[in-house]
Amino acid sequence: MDGLDDLYKDIILDHYRSPRNRGELPVPPAMSAEGFNPLCGDQVTVYVTLDGDTISDIKITGTGCSISQASSSLMSAAVKGKTTSFAYDRLAVFKRLMTIDDTPGEPVNVRELGEMAALQGVVQFPARIKCAILAWNTLDQVLSTHASPQ
Repeated sequence: MDGLDDLYKDIILDHYRSPRNRGELPVPPAMSAEGFNPLCGDQVTVYVTLDGDTISDIKITGTGCSISQASSSLMSAAVKGKTTSFAYDRLAVFKRLMTIDDTPGEPVNVRELGEMAALQGVVQFPARIKCAILAWNTLDQVLSTHASPQ
């Protein structure tokens, strides 16, 4: 596979066509934040319910390209039921995965990412990186506004 074929792998299409954790949660008790990518019009709202420092539930609404919507689904599946510190760790790892420069740093263990690794092909298309990271930045906004990093 080359270029765009790699970008639209089966996992990405599956999460785009059958998004996980789609919907809204009542605010309050849930917390929410909205994210918007002005370059392409992608938008997402992330709803999070915490039980202590555990993300007990997460829901996503929004519209946009297959990359932003699949990334939203993958993100929600990755952090649901996990601690906020785990979510912050995944956020940092995902941002490193989306880095297109050759800045030295800790390499990303792609196997550790599970299905999220399907998005690694996005870095070949710099204009799409903001699409892939939109939901992650919105989750960061929810947690940093409403929860204490662990």
